[in-house]
Amino acid sequence: MFSGIVEEAASVVRVEKDKGNLNLSLKCSFSQELKIDQSISHNGVCLTVVKIEGDIYTVTAIQETLQKSNLGLLAVGDKVNLERSILMNGRLDGHIVQGHVDQTARCTDVRESDGSWYFTFRYDISKELAKQGYMTVEKGSVCVNGVSLTVVNSKADSFSVAIIPYTYEYTNFHQIKPGSVVNLEFDIVGKYISRIIALREA
Repeated sequence: MFSGIVEEAASVVRVEKDKGNLNLSLKCSFSQELKIDQSISHNGVCLTVVKIEGDIYTVTAIQETLQKSNLGLLAVGDKVNLERSILMNGRLDGHIVQGHVDQTARCTDVRESDGSWYFTFRYDISKELAKQGYMTVEKGSVCVNGVSLTVVNSKADSFSVAIIPYTYEYTNFHQIKPGSVVNLEFDIVGKYISRIIALREA
């Protein structure tokens, strides 16, 4: 489980296809603190460490993960938002994030506003997906590329988020521009409520 508070934006140093899977190797400052089998959030996707070589570690994304996320679009040199799992005796500074990406969205607008930035994203929506909680609500939580954010201007198939200078600089948000594809994880609490309502209506 994660909180959506990114620790570091790490660089991809190697991308290797392995049948339907993809092995991603990244260089980050805490690689030597990791252990094999440890779970780390990569742009919001929970992946398992399978190899560690000095300050470089490797994870594997399976085909289903590649279909639902933007990991298959990564290339050497790209920045990836990383977060290790939360400690049970720590503060939950963001919101409850599982690391299970629901779908991708595309950035449609980036606007600077007096030192901060507003990013707008559009995603595919249907009645069935909405019933499963795949939607946003005004002032609710959403996870974008592994970053816990508050929704503004929530619409049926789009929403915006405000990014402070620190988040802009220390995550891969500074690389996101109109047309960029990002990972979305909708609020797990909203998903449970949507499921309960759907079962009552069935």
